Amino acid sequence: MKTSIYSIGNHNLRERINNQIRANEIRVISSTGENLGVLSFKEAYALAQKEGLDLIEISPNAKPPIVKIANFGKYQYEQNKKQKKAKQGSHTTETKAIQIKIGTGDNDLALKARKASEWLKEGHRIKVELFLSGRSKYMPDPFLRERLDRVLHLITENYKIAEGYKKGPKGPTITIEKDK
Repeated sequence: MKTSIYSIGNHNLRERINNQIRANEIRVISSTGENLGVLSFKEAYALAQKEGLDLIEISPNAKPPIVKIANFGKYQYEQNKKQKKAKQGSHTTETKAIQIKIGTGDNDLALKARKASEWLKEGHRIKVELFLSGRSKYMPDPFLRERLDRVLHLITENYKIAEGYKKGPKGPTITIEKDK
């Protein structure tokens, strides 16, 4: 029987086991996953010792706390495995930004569109910003939309518009993401 505090992975998550459990009344789950109901700590500990296993407090904040009868080493291994699988499945998406101006040349637009296509392939969102300065801030909306569309037409990856045409402080923007 183990009686020390163990930490799982790099987390500060610590389960109490065996004599570290402080509650007098606990809800017990057997090694087969069966709910044994609310028992006194002494009864539950005796059951665990009879099976040659540990009492592991899996939900200390519940009323009464929930403990499981299991092999602590095996339990710890399963928890680490679950955490790794959860971490592996998560993919963070960033919102990348492309900034163009009204007078941006065709070659520069093609270069930015190529970069945007790469980012879309990786699964990122892209915010295309038309940067306006000086008098260009007062140009008509249809002209500004046409300037934004120039870049969108050059993007080779399939995309959908996540956030439509918006007027921002620097100029109009549009946000796109990969079309599944």
